[in-house]
Amino acid sequence: MKKSPTSFLMGKLWQTRINCIIISAALLLHCLISCRAKAVLHHSAEGKGTWKLLLNNTGVVGVQMVLTHWNTVILLDRSGSGRSGYQLRHRLNGTRCKGSRDDLSDPTCYVHSVEYSISNNTIRRLNIMSDTFSSSGSILSDGRIIESGGFGDASTRIHYIGPCKSGDNCDWSLGKKHLSAKRWYASSQILPDDRIIVVGGRGSFTYEFIPKMSTNGNVFHLSFLQQTSDGNEDGNNLYPIVHLSVDGKLFIFANRDSILFNYKQNRVVKKFPRIPGIGSRSYPSTGSSVILPLDQKDGFRKVEVMICGGAASGANAAAQQGTFLTGLNSCGRMVITGNNHKWKMENMPGPRLMNDMVLLPTGHVLIINGAKRGCAGWRNAAGPALEPYLYNPKKTLGRRFTILKSTKIARMFHSSAILVPDGSVLVAGSNPNNQYTYRNVSHPTELRLQAFIPNYMGKEYNHQRPHNVSIDINGTEGIAYGNEFLVRFLLESKPSRYLAFSAYAPPFTTHSLSMNQRLLRLRSTRIISDAKGWWNATVEAPPSANVAPSGFYLLSVVNEGIPSISEWIKFIQPAST
Repeated sequence: MKKSPTSFLMGKLWQTRINCIIISAALLLHCLISCRAKAVLHHSAEGKGTWKLLLNNTGVVGVQMVLTHWNTVILLDRSGSGRSGYQLRHRLNGTRCKGSRDDLSDPTCYVHSVEYSISNNTIRRLNIMSDTFSSSGSILSDGRIIESGGFGDASTRIHYIGPCKSGDNCDWSLGKKHLSAKRWYASSQILPDDRIIVVGGRGSFTYEFIPKMSTNGNVFHLSFLQQTSDGNEDGNNLYPIVHLSVDGKLFIFANRDSILFNYKQNRVVKKFPRIPGIGSRSYPSTGSSVILPLDQKDGFRKVEVMICGGAASGANAAAQQGTFLTGLNSCGRMVITGNNHKWKMENMPGPRLMNDMVLLPTGHVLIINGAKRGCAGWRNAAGPALEPYLYNPKKTLGRRFTILKSTKIARMFHSSAILVPDGSVLVAGSNPNNQYTYRNVSHPTELRLQAFIPNYMGKEYNHQRPHNVSIDINGTEGIAYGNEFLVRFLLESKPSRYLAFSAYAPPFTTHSLSMNQRLLRLRSTRIISDAKGWWNATVEAPPSANVAPSGFYLLSVVNEGIPSISEWIKFIQPAST
């Protein structure tokens, strides 16, 4: 039956109304999704962060920094810089330092290493016996810090500090046995058997081990170091990147190339593909590197290395002529386990060299410090990189980087950065000058100590943050590999499904290398509540020293991306039966 004009018009009006309702509902849904997305972005704790000035004068440039398990930070500088910011009344030999011209230029009348107290925000002087300029270092399982090599007479010397108890005034001591080869710009890595391997150095295409079995301990040739040396660019293979893989072998990267090395057999097991791009990543081109977090979910079988930044080809020669070439803005990631090895490249928000890469408890990577142009060395760089980058390795390509709040202090050559237990990152150093120089230079010697405070430390996240973390080790020295231990913490609400437990090995940091740094995600087998917001989690220790060399780690409880203040835990070998 044919509809009347009135019925036809009414039908059209109803259809129009329905369409409007559908469109309005769609817009509302879009708004809700958009608002929710913004809330989730804010909830991910990837804001800009803040900066805090801790000290105006540490006394020494933080060329090297290392966190101790007694919650202090050791800073080292080169004595070859002459006078530091901390003058002595008496030399180590007891003679008085007077105000004469000779004494004012005598490095023995100045402090070249200090200990910073995190809790008191104070500095205590330390006595270092040699010029540790461009040396390497590691932390033994008992907490002792070992500094190896340096400049001149120090190139074969080994210095120790610790282990210390709270309140002790520990100081540096000189080892009786020396390195067998000169180690200047060498790298070191703690091994599963608690030895340290020291790799390379200027003119040293070899490696050796600490502790020394004898003064004339064996030195082993490593032709890879010679093959990667670029004679026209001051080597471009100094301070090689060294990471311990979970099979006990070493990933070694120098210049643009890398190998998997079996140090027990003195044999190269595998040659990896060359990292793409033109330019170098090793000193003086100086990029930085981390092993991305190792995870119990895959049995710690996957090891992925990441390298970021570096200098353009010819940067060192150009810098000598006063031209500072733009640095590299690329990062490469490569899985070094298994049999499928390919660099996956991506770009940072800007060019960067002499950058530090710090693993955060959240599993993110903080890229901080450095310059945009030139290379490492005295006055060889320009354009300080003032904005840190936050890198989320689990996001999709193109969405992994976030630009954080800029600092006003340039951190150029000889700067460093380390993670501390409260989750902040201490930043110190910067001296592109051969001496302590404060005037009439582009980048003066920098003695201020800062903390970069990531967004996750904000008070607005306190309701999500686990508090009062404690670790039950049943009166033992530490937790044996593969054993379970109890972690107790306070939380205002029920833990999220994204609750995680991270164990962090603090590094010896210098020249953009965080030697021995690694972060592990541990498995929790049980989480129960006992009363009033208190939770008890049963957590499983790493399976072996290949995965986590024996020693002290910072344990964090991370709830929905918000970490607790970390507590110290020690992983040890099982007692022999």
